[in-house]
Order: sequence, then C-alpha cells, then structure tokens
Amino acid sequence: MGLAATATGCDSLGGLAVPELPLWVNRPGGALSVAFRRQLTDKNKIEDLAYERGKPAIDVGHMRVFVPSQDGGLYAVDARSGEVIYRFATLGPVQSEPLYDPEEDVVYFGSGDGALYKIRGKDGTLVYRFMTSSEVARRPVLDNGTLFVVNANDTLIAIDKQTGKLKFYQHRTPAFGIEIGGYAGCAVGSGKVFTAFSDGSVMAYSTKDGAEQWPNVDLTLDAQTADGEAPQYLDADTTPVLTRVGNTDGVLVAHYDGGVYALEAESGRVLWRNERAVGTTNLLLWEQPAHGSRAQIGGGTGPDAPPRRLLIAASGRTGLWGIDVDTGTRVWQKKLPEGGISAPVEIAGALMISTTRYGLFLVEPTRGGVIDGIEPGNEIAMTPAAYGRHAFVMTNGGELLGLVVQAPPAVVKT
Repeated sequence: MGLAATATGCDSLGGLAVPELPLWVNRPGGALSVAFRRQLTDKNKIEDLAYERGKPAIDVGHMRVFVPSQDGGLYAVDARSGEVIYRFATLGPVQSEPLYDPEEDVVYFGSGDGALYKIRGKDGTLVYRFMTSSEVARRPVLDNGTLFVVNANDTLIAIDKQTGKLKFYQHRTPAFGIEIGGYAGCAVGSGKVFTAFSDGSVMAYSTKDGAEQWPNVDLTLDAQTADGEAPQYLDADTTPVLTRVGNTDGVLVAHYDGGVYALEAESGRVLWRNERAVGTTNLLLWEQPAHGSRAQIGGGTGPDAPPRRLLIAASGRTGLWGIDVDTGTRVWQKKLPEGGISAPVEIAGALMISTTRYGLFLVEPTRGGVIDGIEPGNEIAMTPAAYGRHAFVMTNGGELLGLVVQAPPAVVKT
C-alpha cells in the first residue's frame, strides 16, 4: 500500500495532487494509516454499478459506525474492529448519510426506495418508515422535535420525530434540461430551514409551518459563467452552510455553473459571489480558534496563532478551493486528480477527501497543500466520516476502511 510523506517546510505545502504523478509514488511516509479493513457488502445484492456513495455516521458513545451500502442495507459496525453488529435491509440502495441521535439512541437514514427510516441504534429494530416517494440521500436535520429531510424530487419534508407523521412539505417543480447528479440537503437556523433546488433556486421556510421567508432567490438569473456564457446546468446542489458573513448572518451555497454565493440569511440578497469556483458540489466551513504556537507547545516562546476561517469548496471541474468567508475571494485553489471527489471533512486539524481514482488525500486547510495520501487498492466514491484522529470510509468494492491520522510531534526547544 502506497503512502505519501508528511510535507516538510512551507514550500512543499504548495505541491499539487495531479494524476500524472500521485505524491505517494516516490515519497513513502506514515501520517495516514489503515487500522483495519473489513469486507461488508454482499455483491450478489448489488443490481447496479458497485459505487458506494453517501457517508457513514459515527456513534462516539457506543463506538459504532453506521455505514450505508449499495446492497440495500445499513450496516452497524464496531468502530474498533470493523466487525458487523447487524445489517438493516431496505428495498433499495442506501447511498445516504445517516443521522445518529444519541438522545434516543436511534438512527435516521434514507434509501433509494424513497423511504426515510428510523431504527434503534442498539439492535436495528424499526421504529417507523416514512415514504417520501423519491430517493433520500442527504443527511436529515433535527430541530426542536422536527425532522427535516429533502428528497431527490425537490421536496423538503418536515416530520414529527417521535410519531413519524408529516407536519408540512414544500415542493418545487424540477428543472427541465440537463442536470448534475445529486441534490442539496437542508440547514436549520434562526427559525428557518434553508435548502436549494435543481432549478437554481435557494429558499428559506419557517420551521414552524413551512411558510416562505424569502422571495424566490434564483441564482440562475445571474449565473452566467466567468467566460460570459449562459449556464448549461441550473442546479444548486450544495447543502447550505450557515455562518456569519461580515457583520450579518449568512447562507453559503453554490450554483453548479454560477459559482459560490453568500446570501443574507434574513432576506436572501447576495452578499458576494465567487464566479470562478464553478462545478462546486460540496461546501465545508473550516474554523480554527486562536491557539498557542508549536514553539509554545514545545516549551519555547512565540506569538499565538490567530483564528482562521475558510469556506472549503470541492469541485470536480475546478479543484479544491479555500475561500474567504467574509469577502468570497480565493485564498487558495488546488488541482485534484481526474475523476470524482468527495465532500471534504475535518480530521485532526486537516482535511480529508476521497477521490474516485487515486484514493484518499489529507490536505492542509490554510494553503491546500497535500500532507499525505493513501491508495487502498480500490476506487472510492464515498465521503469519509471522521472523529478525532479516526476516519471511516468504504471503497466501491464494499470494503470498509478504518483509518488513523498520526499528528506530527511538537517542536521542542533545546
């Protein structure tokens, strides 16, 4: 198994991950390692191509991982060994991101059969099944006893989390024309639930009754490309990210051909737009509080490291971006290996992404340089799940990997 070395020195952080020469070919190292490998899926139950998408959910208290699978099951796995605790079967592929609720010890997740499931975390007992009539792949959101979920038919649904009864729903007619696979999830804050649709609209609804809180915000209207061409794709497929933008509450979202936008949470007006970050399909808000320098940690002296905050945008067309949250300007941009890439996730102060052809990368957030990489011997389409220094992801061949990140030692003054 090939590994990439931890980058040393500021200049080496500028290295690009390129398909012609993956970094691990000539630079063996050990920042990223495999703790276990476990074959999970039943290949006889996979009717389509064996792409494993979605993202696992981690139950830290009971050391369990809930892994979606193309074979129509959700697997509960021991986080220490990868041993299967149980498998819950559905009527379609499970390519979603589950939501684990420690308060009830339950798991909410969607399936390609169009249903949203609630099961007991301990043994997989079904609590209820809510039929949405279209694939459910995005992670549900819980807020004050209400479960919010979006399906592939541009429908936002609010469900009573205890009874599984419908509270309200909002539907938009899907766009006509060429669409990119995937769709946005939802985010909740300040009494509103935010989501985006395949026609390029971004909407805010009341969490109480689903009433519209914005006028229609259609990103397609000004989404001509950076070259001045009309957009070919209308999709706004990224789950909104809620954060402060300058001095106001903001909503960060991307339009496939229009780039990345910051909208005012109260009104929906555009605060800024980065029209160069086209093709973005996933967003992550990366934040680092002010902290002591590495010299201080090692017993020396030095200035405190200032707080940092970046929007990380992942695009199969234009690469991985670090974008200033307040202004929308590019801080860094890095090319990625050809083929699909996953959403970025935070782990041990770094970012981890999976790539379809070249395995997993560990990326330094402030400059985007590659720290490490690992090629597990099979393609990966799934987004990793991470907690602390540990991560879990399944290959397209149905093999679950338990991964560990080894942080570099502190600098000790002598």
